[in-house]
Amino acid sequence: MILEEALSRIHLLRESWDKTLSTVEESPRRIVTLEASYKYKKVGDLSLKQDDLFRRAFRCVENELYRAAHVMGWAGFVDFLHEKFAEYTFVKLRNAMPNWNIAVVEDLRERSDFQLIDASRKINYLRKNEQKALHGLLNKRNECGHPEDYYPGMNETLGFLSELLNRIKTFQARPL
Repeated sequence: MILEEALSRIHLLRESWDKTLSTVEESPRRIVTLEASYKYKKVGDLSLKQDDLFRRAFRCVENELYRAAHVMGWAGFVDFLHEKFAEYTFVKLRNAMPNWNIAVVEDLRERSDFQLIDASRKINYLRKNEQKALHGLLNKRNECGHPEDYYPGMNETLGFLSELLNRIKTFQARPL
């Protein structure tokens, strides 16, 4: 009984410690807070692949691989968009982009992310401000995925991942 009470108190102390440290600007405990939000609050159903990509992004942040975290998070987001369009026929996309020959999601994956964002706007899935915001996020991803002089820190990376997750949550509820 004494051991159970001691373990319970240790658990409460750990939760309190995590909560306090999660408010410190450069504390790695902020990652725990964001991951908990991801797991329990932010996003609904993601595919196993998308879930794995976001979990890898969080592991990259834990290991201070911030550029890799941007790339992994973006990959999870784009896979979400691909699968969102795959749920329905590609008729709207083919009408909006007549030179695209798409019949299955793999055909869509051959298009650039920039083209996918623009096509999403053309079929009225995205609003103009969302299109601009996604172009900005894609630019951040590209700066991280290609040799550039951009070296994001933990704050930029957690903000990037948080914004992607918030966008997914918004888009999940939006019909095509």
